[in-house]
Amino acid sequence: MADIQTSASDKKEKEYFTHLPQEAPGFFLKGSHQYDWGLKNRLSRVFNPKDGRTVMLAFDHGYFQGPTTGLERVDQTILPLEPYADCLMLTRGIQRSVIPASTTKAIALRASGGTSMISPMEEWEGELDGKKLKLSRPGFEPLSNESTALTIEEAIRLNASILAVQVFVGSAYERQSLKNMTDLVDAASRYGIGVMGVVAVGRAMARNAQYFRLATRIMAELGANVVKCYYLEEGFDTITSCCPVPIVIAGGKKLPELDALKMCFNAINEGANGVDMGRNIFQSDAPVAMMRAVQGVVHGGLNPKKAFEMYNDLKSDKKKAKK
Repeated sequence: MADIQTSASDKKEKEYFTHLPQEAPGFFLKGSHQYDWGLKNRLSRVFNPKDGRTVMLAFDHGYFQGPTTGLERVDQTILPLEPYADCLMLTRGIQRSVIPASTTKAIALRASGGTSMISPMEEWEGELDGKKLKLSRPGFEPLSNESTALTIEEAIRLNASILAVQVFVGSAYERQSLKNMTDLVDAASRYGIGVMGVVAVGRAMARNAQYFRLATRIMAELGANVVKCYYLEEGFDTITSCCPVPIVIAGGKKLPELDALKMCFNAINEGANGVDMGRNIFQSDAPVAMMRAVQGVVHGGLNPKKAFEMYNDLKSDKKKAKK
């Protein structure tokens, strides 16, 4: 019987060794010590070699949501944040049209897509009181039906350090999304470009430690160099411990600033190698201040209280400067 279906009473108790970090001999980043030089170099742009951590700024939401709140004008809202990010996670369209080619930041390029927030309607013919009718209902899990959205040649032209691909473990299109990822791994590894598998959680999927252990481990086993998933208050250290490659957390929905900083702090303390945040930064009341506070947590070792004080001080200074 598959391990995911057995209970704790049916087998030996699991041991995640959460107290023992996985060694990375000869290289600073977990699970990356046997890669070729070029891939190591690109990962060293994404993750700071001094602490092995990253603050990624995610603003690729428009690839399926359109002009998300806070991203209506990327040139006005995101470019002021660029100096404080380690890595920019974006689409090729925004990269070409908005991001200055003079940037020295690492590029995490969105490499999957093909669906939108508008659910397609399934139509069929029915009958009511002897009358023929055309009926319709929302399509089944439309967002999980993605394909690869660019070629490896395009990624090379855009100087991507890492490619981000959505993976829908447990969905109707699980196999297709995993194949999207493995196809990108095969192509990207030929040129020393990394691949980040992004755990997508649909409505039918449980957002718990068991699910995230399953999804992150599958992606790592199939070749992802980095995995992105959500933070959980219970069991997150078991997820990072049994995933042999770096995990960065998604910011998820907009939280109050202090709560978002607590999430960052706890994730780092429980084994994450960084954060990939979007709405919790660009939808903040003071995005630059929030970006710098997140940097303070991830790279500066600030606790949430100190980071929140930093946020408020920077926010106040900006207000004074406007007067």
